Amino acid sequence: MSEAIRTPRQLGSLIHNERLRRGLSQQELANLAGTGQKTISRIETGHEGAKLDTLFRLLAVLQLEIRFTPRSVANSKSIGDVF
Repeated sequence: MSEAIRTPRQLGSLIHNERLRRGLSQQELANLAGTGQKTISRIETGHEGAKLDTLFRLLAVLQLEIRFTPRSVANSKSIGDVF
């Protein structure tokens, strides 16, 4: 799986989908990552402000990683066109 993630909502959706694919509840994922169920809920719904260490723990538990690649912005006129 390779996904372009550009917003907190997209990241939350990816985490949500992977959690469900693995058959985990929000509470189970929270326990494995050492955080609270409310934190998982906030991240999955795209709320901003999640701590980086929390995100990295979630990614580790879900066996996901972050890779950086240049964006393709062939005909974009402004930063708004990218998002």
